[in-house]
Amino acid sequence: MNIKSLLLGSAAALVAVTGARAADAVVVAEPEAVEYVRVCDAYGKGFFYIPGTETCLKIGGYLRADIKGGDSVYTGGHINDVAGGDDGTYYMRTRATVRFDARSETELGTLRSYIETRFNYTNGSNSGGLIPNAFIELGGFRIGVADEIFGSWTGYAGSVINDDVINYQSGTSNQVSYTFAAGNGFSAMIAAEQGESESDNDGVSHDYRINDYMPHVIGGVKYEQGWGGISAVAAYDSVIEEWAGKVRLDVKFTDTVKAFVMGGYQSNFDDNYSVGHTRSLNWFGRWEGDWAVWGGLSAKVSDKATVNAQVAYESEGTVAGTLNVAYELVPGFTITPEISYTKFDGHRKDVSIAKGGNDDAFGGMIRFQRNF
Repeated sequence: MNIKSLLLGSAAALVAVTGARAADAVVVAEPEAVEYVRVCDAYGKGFFYIPGTETCLKIGGYLRADIKGGDSVYTGGHINDVAGGDDGTYYMRTRATVRFDARSETELGTLRSYIETRFNYTNGSNSGGLIPNAFIELGGFRIGVADEIFGSWTGYAGSVINDDVINYQSGTSNQVSYTFAAGNGFSAMIAAEQGESESDNDGVSHDYRINDYMPHVIGGVKYEQGWGGISAVAAYDSVIEEWAGKVRLDVKFTDTVKAFVMGGYQSNFDDNYSVGHTRSLNWFGRWEGDWAVWGGLSAKVSDKATVNAQVAYESEGTVAGTLNVAYELVPGFTITPEISYTKFDGHRKDVSIAKGGNDDAFGGMIRFQRNF
């Protein structure tokens, strides 16, 4: 009886102790539901919703390495700083670009903010970071810094890398613009720009910035359809009080072959050119002479390879031709070998050529680019 009583008492004590400890146990809270990133397909591929918001964000960019050899086709653009001269060694630049594109819908239309950062390492020197594009858009209204609209409105030039040996554009500028899109392929634009101050590798400074409250003014129209499109832009340089304009025609012959032709004109090139400048003083007309013309062709010859060609001519007599093959080795990674030839006319006003540059230039390059 004593043993039975002892066992029963021990069991009762154990139950009591266990119950007391259970009352003091920590209660673990239920985990909160995780809000996974949602795909936003309203603005195309790559956008996702920022968690907790209705704003869609896309992060992308590229990493690029360019290796060039042969003759220089740009003034101050290569190691020896003489257009038409032999570089003597290869030129190499590595560039990293990251882009942030945030968009959301409002009662006034799409609200967009766009930022592009760019970092270069050129010929053994860190050439620093740039912000070539940073702007806000609401509906058709834009304000901020971006590529100069005289070049971008008509679609730049062809699909070759050295497309601006005969230049069709300026650089970047603070700007305010408004674009009207009719929805049937027709659009129109009006803009005001501040201009840019820049310096060549040879130390020659060029200041295209406005010097009073009158901005540089740009206007353009465009009509795009399945067959291609036609676009035109006109611009007024308020500093030298001169005009420039371009007209471009794009044609899609097939799904794999397309071509373009573009012509540009600027007023009073000879009157506004001053000795010591390597470019026209017109902020918009960056070619040599009153007029210039560009033409190009792109043909997708296989699932991986596209052949691109461009020829340009300016009224001072210079002609430039470029040919490349863009080969997508694997998705997102493209290798592009390219060759360029430029024939400089003896009357070209570029002072670096007058001081000893050759009358032609032949060079080649290869680009490795990973897009993401």
